[in-house]
Amino acid sequence: MLPLKNFLYSPGPTQVPPQVLLEMAQPILHHRTPQFSAILDQARERMKPLMGTRQEVILLASSGTGGMEAAVVNVLAPGEAALFVNGGKFGERWGKLLNAFGMKGHEVKVEWGRAVELEQIESTLHEHPEIRAVLIQASETSTCALHPVAEIAALTRKRDVMLLVDGITSVGVFAQEMDAWGVDVMVTGSQKALMLPPGLAMVALSPRAWERAKGNRSRGYYFDLFRERKAQVDDHTTAYTPAVSLICGLNKSLELIERETLDAVFERHRVMAEATRAAAAAIGLKLLAPDHPAPGVTGILVPESINSSKVVRYMRDTLGVVAQGGQDHMSGKLLRIGHMGYVTPLEILIAVGAMEMGLAREGYRFELGRAVAAAQARIAQTQVRTAAAA
Repeated sequence: MLPLKNFLYSPGPTQVPPQVLLEMAQPILHHRTPQFSAILDQARERMKPLMGTRQEVILLASSGTGGMEAAVVNVLAPGEAALFVNGGKFGERWGKLLNAFGMKGHEVKVEWGRAVELEQIESTLHEHPEIRAVLIQASETSTCALHPVAEIAALTRKRDVMLLVDGITSVGVFAQEMDAWGVDVMVTGSQKALMLPPGLAMVALSPRAWERAKGNRSRGYYFDLFRERKAQVDDHTTAYTPAVSLICGLNKSLELIERETLDAVFERHRVMAEATRAAAAAIGLKLLAPDHPAPGVTGILVPESINSSKVVRYMRDTLGVVAQGGQDHMSGKLLRIGHMGYVTPLEILIAVGAMEMGLAREGYRFELGRAVAAAQARIAQTQVRTAAAA
């Protein structure tokens, strides 16, 4: 029998609130009208606090990778050198983008699940003074690990070096302080904590990044951010046909975030992440990123005797609970549970309960219910603190 309902806990795409779905189901607006211009302006303005910036946020009809590409081709020119941190599939993607556009990439390799060390960045910058930019993830989705963006920014601000940050699984999950930290380019995407389907990328540049890009004659065509900035900021429209329904949905999702408040959103993500980690520990499982775990997605290492792909299939096809396995060499070894966006702490109990059932079915021996109880206990701690504070 097929599951009657499905519950989405993937690292992306994530669940979409019904209010946002209804907003996107409205009769479509023409994109060259005052009505759409007002929505576009409001959505771009509402994005700024999530990215921690007063700079203009540019919306692009693309996946998050399109935002990463826009960052690369606008700030760097062919032949220029950049340092990229490869600590997972998406760090690896920075290197592939550099290669695709004729830049020279200096790779800083980091073990999956680990955060890059500042000494690695500093020594590479010292060895290669020609480096013009550092490219990194705030949260590496494939390994569920955080990188020290604020500390890296302190290094790059002392030099004539840009810092480009993939914030696709960090914006809207935990505080991003683009301006205060000194990040030069921040990129995110719609299908994670912004509670939308895939299809939108958001990019913000610092003043010195705009200045650097001004002299770059190889900004491309579709992803030329100067063309988009003029259209979106000056003319209140887009340079090309936008994803109208997604932008309307974005404005609604940002309204929901405003109503909840960013502090409450960040606290909710923190509690869900800690509850998921506590559940794994309660049944003897370890994390892929134990020292620097991401609050948006938790990576749990399954026992060597278990194939996580089979657990994922059982959870999805029999229980209707969609989680994700590992990528590349972590395939079959890792279970990733996403808790970004439209997820409540109580819903974590569904994901954890399904994980327990899948592991037990594959032969892992433990006391059923221990993981759920551990998650419940962590969630209850927050409820008690909240009640005491009130």
